[in-house]
Amino acid sequence: MPILFRSHPVTEPYTFESIGRNWRQENVSRPAGYPFYHYLQTEDGSGTVTTSAGVFSLHKNEGLLIAPFLRHSYEADSGTWLTMFATFTGTAERSIPAITGNRQVILVSPEQGVRIADTLNMCVDLYTSPTLDQRALSVSCYALLIDIAGFNSVNSLSSEPLYCRYVLPVIKEIEMNYASALTVESLSRSVYITPQYLTRLFRRYLSCSTYEYLTSFRISKAKEILITSPRLEIQAVAHLTGFADASHFISVFRKVVGLTPLDFRKMN
Repeated sequence: MPILFRSHPVTEPYTFESIGRNWRQENVSRPAGYPFYHYLQTEDGSGTVTTSAGVFSLHKNEGLLIAPFLRHSYEADSGTWLTMFATFTGTAERSIPAITGNRQVILVSPEQGVRIADTLNMCVDLYTSPTLDQRALSVSCYALLIDIAGFNSVNSLSSEPLYCRYVLPVIKEIEMNYASALTVESLSRSVYITPQYLTRLFRRYLSCSTYEYLTSFRISKAKEILITSPRLEIQAVAHLTGFADASHFISVFRKVVGLTPLDFRKMN
């Protein structure tokens, strides 16, 4: 099947930038790495992945998660190499290093890979559903991430009372008004709790602070605008995503993404 690329705006904590299965894997070389966390798993045949963190052979049901901007290449060992894969984004993208324990690569065993394949296939089915349920896709994406990272269980956020009462309304406020002058203080006032308690809840459920989530969401929107509006000036992108000025926007973008907005636009 072809690669499925994200065609909807990033509004959920976790989602896929791309996803695919039954892919006849070609040779790939990325000296500057890839902008997102990405996972590659062998369905049939075998291949070798060479990274700046080591060399890995992937046989059937074995997989590898690679961190953003880590130099790597991969090629088939012989014959046809069929793979499944996923690349991860979302408004809580900055929390993924906490999920992975800041590991640059994570090697998945064949036993674990069988379970991950089931989840990834379910995610593909959700992604291609005529009525896309982005919330269900986000929860499944999160499940896939923590399974790759080696966790044993997933708690659906929708069943957590504190998440639904305090965190979810703030997420919706950020999604609707990210271009406005939002602050952690104003967001906490909207749900009648202190900024400190709101941040503790964000760290508990999303592994990032309220400010980190707000910043990550704005940067995700900025990425989208940089790619879809290639002629728009950086000052305008900064204004549309809630940053006071271009210099602050460039500084934050480079810190989060590892590239300047212009370099990111050129790469994509």
